[in-house]
Formats: sequence, C-alpha cells, structure tokens
Amino acid sequence: MNGSGPHDSLKGEKDAKQNGHEEAEPGEDGNDQEVIVIQDTGFTVKICAPGIEPFSLQVSPQEMVQEIHQVLMDREDTCHRTCFSLQLDGNVLDNFAELKTIEGLQEGSLLKVVEEPYTVREARIHVRHIRDLLKSLDPSDAFNGVDCNSLSFLSVFTEGDLGGMRQKHFLERNHCPPLQCLKVLTMSGWNPPPGNRKMHGDLMYLYVITVEDRHVSITASTRGFYLNQSTAYNFNPKPANPSFLSHSLVELLNQISPTFKKNFSALQKKRVQRHPFERIATPFQVYSWTAPQAEHAMDCVRAEDAYTSRLGYEEHIPGQTRDWNEELQTTRELPRKNLPERLLRERAIFKVHSDFTAAATRGAMAVIDGNVMAINPSEETKMQMFIWNNIFFSLGFDVRDHYKDFGGDVAAYVAPTNDLNGVRTYNAVDVEGLYTLGTVVVDYRGYRVTAQSIIPGILEREQEQSVIYGSIDFGKTVVSHPKYLELLEKTSRPLKIQKHKVLNDKNEEVELCSSVECKGIIGNDGRHYILDLLRTFPPDLNFLPVEGEEMPEECKKMGFPKQHRHKLCCLRQELVDAFVEHRYLLFMKLAALQLMQQKANKQESSAALENGASAENGAADGERPESEDGKLEDGVTGLDQVKELAETMASDDGAVDPKSREVIRNACKAVGSISDTSFDIRFNPDIFSPGVHFPESSKEEVQDQKQLLKDAAAFLLSCQIPGLVKDCLDHTVLPMDGATLAEAMHQRGINMRYLGKVINFISKTPGRAQLDHIFVSIRLGIRHFKPLWDHGVELSGLSAAISHFLNCFLSSFPNPIAHLPADELVSKKKNKKRKNRNLGNADNTAWASMTPQELWKNICSEAKNYFDFSLECENADQAAEMYNLQKITLLREISLKTGVQILLKEYNFDNRHKPTFTEEDILNIFPVVKHVNPKASDAFHFFQSGQAKVQQGFLKEGCELINEALNLFNNVYGAMHVEICACLRLLARLNYIMGDYSEALSNQQKAVLMSERVLGIEHPNTIQEYMHLALYCFANSQLSTALNLLYRARYLMLLVFGEDHPEMALLDNNIGLVLHGVMEYDLSLRFLENALAISSKYHGSKSLKVALSHHLVARVYESKAEFRSALQHEKEGYTIYKNQLGEHHEKTKESSEYLKYLTQQAVALQRTMNEIYKNGSNANIMPLKFTAPSMASVLEQLNIINGILFIPLSQKDLENLKAEVQRRQQLQESMKSGEQLEAEDKAVEEKEAEPSMPSAAIPLTQSSA
Repeated sequence: MNGSGPHDSLKGEKDAKQNGHEEAEPGEDGNDQEVIVIQDTGFTVKICAPGIEPFSLQVSPQEMVQEIHQVLMDREDTCHRTCFSLQLDGNVLDNFAELKTIEGLQEGSLLKVVEEPYTVREARIHVRHIRDLLKSLDPSDAFNGVDCNSLSFLSVFTEGDLGGMRQKHFLERNHCPPLQCLKVLTMSGWNPPPGNRKMHGDLMYLYVITVEDRHVSITASTRGFYLNQSTAYNFNPKPANPSFLSHSLVELLNQISPTFKKNFSALQKKRVQRHPFERIATPFQVYSWTAPQAEHAMDCVRAEDAYTSRLGYEEHIPGQTRDWNEELQTTRELPRKNLPERLLRERAIFKVHSDFTAAATRGAMAVIDGNVMAINPSEETKMQMFIWNNIFFSLGFDVRDHYKDFGGDVAAYVAPTNDLNGVRTYNAVDVEGLYTLGTVVVDYRGYRVTAQSIIPGILEREQEQSVIYGSIDFGKTVVSHPKYLELLEKTSRPLKIQKHKVLNDKNEEVELCSSVECKGIIGNDGRHYILDLLRTFPPDLNFLPVEGEEMPEECKKMGFPKQHRHKLCCLRQELVDAFVEHRYLLFMKLAALQLMQQKANKQESSAALENGASAENGAADGERPESEDGKLEDGVTGLDQVKELAETMASDDGAVDPKSREVIRNACKAVGSISDTSFDIRFNPDIFSPGVHFPESSKEEVQDQKQLLKDAAAFLLSCQIPGLVKDCLDHTVLPMDGATLAEAMHQRGINMRYLGKVINFISKTPGRAQLDHIFVSIRLGIRHFKPLWDHGVELSGLSAAISHFLNCFLSSFPNPIAHLPADELVSKKKNKKRKNRNLGNADNTAWASMTPQELWKNICSEAKNYFDFSLECENADQAAEMYNLQKITLLREISLKTGVQILLKEYNFDNRHKPTFTEEDILNIFPVVKHVNPKASDAFHFFQSGQAKVQQGFLKEGCELINEALNLFNNVYGAMHVEICACLRLLARLNYIMGDYSEALSNQQKAVLMSERVLGIEHPNTIQEYMHLALYCFANSQLSTALNLLYRARYLMLLVFGEDHPEMALLDNNIGLVLHGVMEYDLSLRFLENALAISSKYHGSKSLKVALSHHLVARVYESKAEFRSALQHEKEGYTIYKNQLGEHHEKTKESSEYLKYLTQQAVALQRTMNEIYKNGSNANIMPLKFTAPSMASVLEQLNIINGILFIPLSQKDLENLKAEVQRRQQLQESMKSGEQLEAEDKAVEEKEAEPSMPSAAIPLTQSSA
C-alpha cells in the first residue's frame, strides 16, 4: 500500500505511490470511511477561569486535554496563565488523556481552571511564556532565525485581513512604534535561593525595571510571584510591603506599572488579531539573508538558552537528553495497517525529524563555534569528532586517507550529501526491519558538518568487529550476512540495484545487494542498521574516465569522459528512473513490433497472443494505455502486462508458441534487462569502483552492466539535456533564480556539474532562452569557491573578510582594501599556537590581500573546471553587462548559498570612489542545512487523485479530494508545510473557477502567508502566490489591494531576477489591466507596452502571446480615444491570428470585429472634428461613445492572460484532452501539467493561453525529490 511492494517500482517513488493507491481502489470507500472516523464531530464545553466571565470552547473528541491548555495559553484573556489544571466536577483531568476517554465530559460540561502551586520548572516555563508574549510582535526572532520563526509581510500590503473587517487596527499597527511594556525582565544575580529560603518556598528571583523606571526584585515562590526587599547589592528576601502576591507575573506587574497594564493588553489584542499563519512555528528553520539594524536588548531567556542548550539538555523533556536514535527508529516501527495508524506514524516520523534537524543544526553551530569538547581532543582539529545532545558530529575532511583514491578532501566534502541522498531514498522505500541513521548535513562558516544519530553500542566497540555486512576499506575486506541480503533484496527493485558478487582480499566470492562501502551494523538494540549510503546510485561515467573503456559516440562528441575533482559522481535517482522508463517504452515497442511481424506471418496465432499484441501496440505508439488516476484501470502496470504475457508463456507451454517467448527474450536482451522473461533493469553500483574486483564467473554480467552505465550516461546527454532546454523554450519551465534552476535540472536527473553543457546546448539552439539561465553558472562558480576562503579566517576577522570578498566580487571600486585593525593582527599571531581551531595552515590574513582580479580569475577557473563553462569577461561589471545581470541578484544568490546575512539598506554597486560594503554591513552567518523530508503518503495519494480528477474536468470531485488531502496533510505536517501550500493554492484556483471568489481569496491568502513563512519572502514561489492573490482580490473588487500585491510581486521579481524574464511580461500585463480597470490609462500603457516588448523577445513577434499583448494595448488606446494607435496595434494582432490560426478561427473573427468597431469610432471622431472645424461653436455634435472598461471585461482579460479559460467541452474534446494529458505525463511533466487545468479545448494545440501560470496551477512540490 505504501508503494513498498516489490512490484510497483517501475518509476520509483512517484508511481510507486500511485500504484499503491490503485491497489486500494476497490476498497476506496473503506479509505474514506477511515477518514471520516478521524474527523469526529466536535462539541462545546464551557470554561471558567479565575477573574473572567465563563466562555465556551469548541473541542473535538480526538484532542488531548493538553490542547485545551494550549488554547488557553494563547487566548487574549487567559494567556498569562501557565500553571493550572483543568477540573471537571472537582476531578483533575489528565493532561495526556484524549477527551473522548474522559467520563462525564459532554456537550455543555463546565471545566474549571484551577491555579496550581509552582515548581522551579513551572516557574521557568511561566517566565519564558511571559517573555514570549512580550516579544510576540517583535520580528527579531525571525531575522535571527531562531525557534522556527520566519518573516511574513503580506498583512502589510493587504492592510489587514482581506475580509476587510479589521482594516482599522492594522493601519495603526503598521505605523505606530512597537509597544514597550518593560525596560528589563531578567534573572536576578541572587539565584538560586539559599537553602533556608528554599524551605520558605522560594524558587527563583527576578529583576525588573518598569517603563516608569522603577527597579524591583521579585520572588517566584510556590504560591506565585511577590515583591521582595532585595536591591542590586543587598539580599533581603523578605516580602516587601505591600508584596502584591499574584499567581501570575502579569497580574503582579499590572499592579506595579500602569504603563505595563495598558501596553500589555494592547499588545495581546494585536497579537490575537494576527493571522494564525503569521505566528505558527515552521517545521524547519527559514533564514533571511537581509535584516534591519536592530538594537540588542537585554533578554534573560535568550541568555539562559545560550548557556543551557550548549550543555545539550533541554529542560522541558523528562530524562533531560533525548535519545534521538531511539525516537527516530521507534516512530518507524509504529504500525501502519490502516489510515489512522499510518497518519499517526507519519506524523510522529515528521515531528521527530523536524526536532532532530533543529537540534542537529544547533549542535553543528556549537561545534564550529568551539562550544563543544571533542571526543578525541588530542588529535588535530580536522580529525576531531564530537557528541552533543546524543548526536554525533564529524567534519567534512578526509580523515584517515579514507577517500585517498576518490579525491581526498574534495570527495570527503561531497560524500555527506551523497550519503544523505541515500538515506532519503532508503527511507522512502521504507522496508520493515531495515534502519537508517538520522542524518543532517550542515554547512556553516565554510565547514561542512555531518550530524548523525548514534547506533546503540557503536561507541564501545571497534568498527572492524561491528560491521557484519559490506566493507570498511572500500572493497579489500568484504563481508556479507544473510539477513542483510534478505532485507536489501526488498529494496533492490525500487532502487534498481542488482545483486552481485565481489571478491575480497582472499579471493573469496561475497554476495552483496548494495555498493561495497554500504555497511551493515547490528546495534545493541538488535536493529539492522545500514550506513554510508554514499554510492546508492550508479556512477556517472561522463565524469569518471576509466582506462581502456570506450564511451558511446554521443558522449565523445560533447567532450566526455572528463576528469572531475572527485570520483564520487553518481547519477541522480530521477535519471535512473527516467532511463528505465525510456528503456521500458523501447522494450514495449520491440516486443510489439516482433509480435506484429509474427502476426502477419501467422494469422492463426492464439487469441491470448492477439490480446497481448494489441495491448502492446497501444503502448508501442508511445501512448501508454493508462489514465492519470491510475495505471491501467484494473490496477496492473504496463510492466505487469508484459510480465503476464511472459508468465503465460512460461507456464502454459501448449497455448503459447515458443516464438512469442523468443520475442520477449530478444526484447529483454536488446534493452539490457537482467531477466530474460520479463523487463527488469538494475544497476550494479560497484562497477568501476576502484579497489573492487569481480569473480570470473560474472564476467559477462559485468560487461553488460558496463554497457548499461555507458548508455545511461549517453541518455543524460542525448535526451535529458535537450528535453530541459526544450521545456525552457516552451516556457513550461521558468527558472527564476539559482534554486529554481537547480530544481528544474534535478527533476530531469541532470546534476549541477552539467550546467556548462546545458549552457553550451542553449547557445547552439536557435532559442532565445539564453539569457534566462546563463547567469546561474557564475553564481555557482562562487558557490563552490567560497568555502576555500572561509576556512582560514579567524572568527574576529570574519565580517571584515566577508565584506572584503563581496567588495572584490560586486563593487565597481577598483582596489578595495581589507580593514585589519593593527592590534588585532598582533594578538592573532600569538593566539595561533594556543587556538587549535584554525584548520587551514595558511596565513590567517591571506584573504586580506585578495584583489578583484585574482578573485575573478579564481571564479573563471572554477567555472571552467567544475562546469566546463568559460566566462568571456574580465570582471563582474562586464559579466553583469554581458549576461544582463543585476548585482543585487548576485548578492542574493551568494548570501543564500553561503548563509551570509546582510544589513538591509540601499547598496550602491557602481560607485567607483568607495567600496560598496563595510564590515558593519555583515550581520550574521547562518547554517545552510540539508535534511530528509519525510512525506505524507496517503495525503499525497489524495492530492494526486484530486489533480487527476480536475484534469479530467471533474472539478467538484477534484475539489473534495483536494480538501481531503488538505486535512490529511494538516494531520501529518501540522499547519505549515510546502505541500500544504500547494494544496491551498490549487483549492483557491478551483474555488475561483467554480465561482466562489471569497473562498478562493481566503485559501490563497493562506497559501501566500505559508509560502512566505516556509519558503522565504522573496522565493519565486511566493512571487507567483502574490500574483494569484491579486487576481482573486480583483475578482472580489478589492482593486487597490490587488494593485498593492502586484507591485509587491514586481518588486520581488526585480530583486530576484530583474526586468528581463518572461514572467515579468505576465506580471506587467496583470498590472496594466488592473490600472486600465481603474482608468489610469497612461500608467497602464507603460506596463502593457513593456510586457509587449518582453513577450516579443521571448515568444517571438509572431506568437499568440504577442497578439494578445497587442490587443490589450489597443484596448487602452481605445479608452484614451487614440484610435490611430489602437488600430495599429489591433492590426498587428489580427495579422498574427490570421497567420497562426487561419481566417475562420474565432480569435481571428473577434479581432476583425474589433478592428471594424475601432475604424467606425475613428471615422466618427474624425467626422465630429470636421464638423467642429466647419461650423465652429454651433455645430450639432453626435455624442461619442468612449467606453471606460467594465470590471467584468477586465476580469475576463485577466483570466485569459493567467491561463484560466472557461470553455464548454464536448465529448470529443474531452477525449483529445485525455490523450494530451497522457502525452504530457510521459514527458514526466507532472510538475508542470497544469496547462490544461481549465480544459482549454483547442487552446492546448494553439498554445493560446500558455502563460507560465500553468506551472503554478498544479504544483507537485517535489522540491526534495
């Protein structure tokens, strides 16, 4: 069901999930039933808290009592309470009980909130909570990237809630200074209380300075908080008079500071008004690369966190440290038989992963900052390893010449990410009984740190004795183990790994089902772990020259094989899947062709065979007989079909003649299948691995494997790269920045190291997409170059070093000089012996002598070596001109790639008199974190079936499925996640198409907030979401908001890319139309004409896009009564329509009608003018019709340019559409297949409404696939 069955692995994860879904098709209702069980009907309880009126609260039976606690701690009137219990009829409710298990709790029950005595832990939690409430509107946590806070600016542009109810408050919020409730709230220096005071119930002491400048000392005791008589220098714990004993700190402060009382309640009002999505924590930390200058305020909780967390214990968890490995593995072992169980399991897995990632990131930073003691302190720094908070950390250096044959340190730097990909893949296959380690890779300050959970017992034993499967020395000594073979056998099919034999140093054959360096260790907990999965996928021969091996022609033509800087280049999983898919189609064609020939020779062949042949014919034409919502209707994959044929032949000798068996055998042989009765392609990951030897007996098999690898390498060059470029030319893929380009390449299985090849390919195509992508190579050059320069820098010089580097790279100032304060230099030299943290032996200040010329030379050579791309320019200024780049875009790319945070201000890059950056502009360095993204599989099935339904035109059913998916996603991921964002976007679009504008607006608002919070405020995805939201705002007649949002999107787009991008045309068309709607004609023209220019450049002056653009411009001229210009543009449009679509197409007719109308208007105007000239003031003038555009007509045009068309479909059109849908899927375009979302009948062929929206219409956010 989870796609881990042995059969459904044809297309890797994506389809495995679909097949899994299809198997359950017969019991589909069962599935829905399960879902309904989860959303049991809620009921209402009354809650009575001290000091306020009782209020009612809606709860659901699934909730725990704890969740009511959370609600109360969040409500405006009860938020200051943390230490209380809930009582029903005098009985205290257990925090961890589900509501449905509590006797007597029903509709209308009264729950009392009872204040409980404090403990030290409760008092701390209380102070921390109060501090959180005080800081709730302060964005500093989001800028500093702590506690999973991140930024969101939507409410600034919509001025509050889009419903329009809360506008007033929000205007205040945006313009008033932040409210200050207290000057200082901090732990007192008198902590902890001495023994005799502990016996009086003192738990801890606080020190507060109120806004009125009153200094007070407060005792937290078991009964609550009161003022004591201590001062800063005298300890007198006796209660002051009056002592104002209060159970909550807020009540106490309300009594001693009137300003606190006023501001605190105002602050809570505002806090509660914010959209929940602005304040929920995100699952993984998002960092901002810019931040304003903030003053550093006193903050006891932050200070305390900084010290306690370094010890690695988190005090709110029983047992102090978390056993990460145990948590990660136990969640995997949870049952998964039915939907509720699977949801619980996936939710637990996701939660533990996100906690583990956060802890690992904190630990890695602590390690690099030097806050953690190494477990082998006597060795040199490179070789040190660390344990903190039950996580094991190692640095990305080649420690014991482990990677000597693979490229030394460079290989050691790549290995962790390869290993992480392996972990990701094995986790996705999810075989019971096979365990992987929790793995997180963190790049911070130029170091790469790998964080892993710890196998129980591994630290007590030597590695040699614990490895019972695989090899610890790259294939000299190899061992195997039957249990591991059995477990790995289950993964071999989905991962396309071939079981094979290798020789160890004693020349004995050992059987393996993974690469040799994949090690199996049985932990003390009896679980079977696998680690070092860095070679899960087969090697990439284009970058692995092997003596005596000939590469295929396609590769040689492009200059491969090439020596790469390390030998760990693997093909991506996406490529392996695409290659197998490609081979499968080939296999079907071959088998079908041969069968056809036989059929022609032998009319009397059996019926069984005919069926087989006809089924295969369909497939041979490349239309695989399947529809989106499942592989073939009866749930058999195409793969199984051939298998059936093969099996029938094998079992039923009489019925099937040997010839057809021969057919399958030949086809198998031709495509390189490892079995000769069915299609099955697998790779041997150890081929070409230095140090691995194969026995004589498998010589032939190894030869076949080598050939297969060469074919795969050639396939990447001959199919995937041209495919990518074609998609860019068709505008099905529109990368906006480095990250989106990398994603587009990775989806097609193309590694980043092929970038130079992609660019060369583009420059040879007669395409115009060149400029779109080229800039990325420069920035990637930097990405690989920067770490070399970070290692050798002492902490005290880091900001100077970074600003110097940025000056050399981006500033036009000819010779930037690094600022080295003299005294620091002296002390650095002395410290060097003592400080063992400096990993490079280079002179510490070598960076200071770097010149822009040198840096540029390094970047060019890096681009040449790594990407095989030659930069034809002398410096960044020239590059910016030549490739049409903006320096600000480059700055963003560098900062995001390397984790640098920069002061938010206007930078002048072109000043030749002073450098652009000073060291004050470098605010912070953040970690760049790579981790596993656990998936919600059931939710994903619902999402996919929903999309399928929508694409077949069943909007209502689609909508229900997507809503269901949304519920399940929320169940697994909590409220914030990229996939939920995609779900909301699609829902909003469906609401919109079905005419429910306000619902569309509310869903899209959530999608925008979520995209800002989870992906970042200027992520290309966020820009798209802003555009959708603007459209729905316009439909809800909130015109000024729509304009605000579009301007915001345009501003972000300028920052991320610049003017010159096809998306910009779409944006400007949108802005121009809205402006036209509000009768700002001149401004509207500026945007529309800009859009026209960009469209002509990217789509060619003859494309339908451009015709539409001409029409939009003509309409504005018409509104301005400049008929001559209007006619000119409409004629251009008419000509394009006529040439592209023919005379009789409705578009051409519409256009010609409009031309007639314009001509009439122009003639009428001319007549009137003549009349006036002739008769002067007493002329009788016919009133002219000047039309201000109606909102409806503007909205109609907006829909057209955004790719939303409402067209009634005939049955035939539907059939065409389905065929089209399938064709697209074959191109593996599920990502971008939103084009026919609204079923644009003919428009599909005409590419009429093919703006880049579709890519956003149906997103499968597989960013991490």
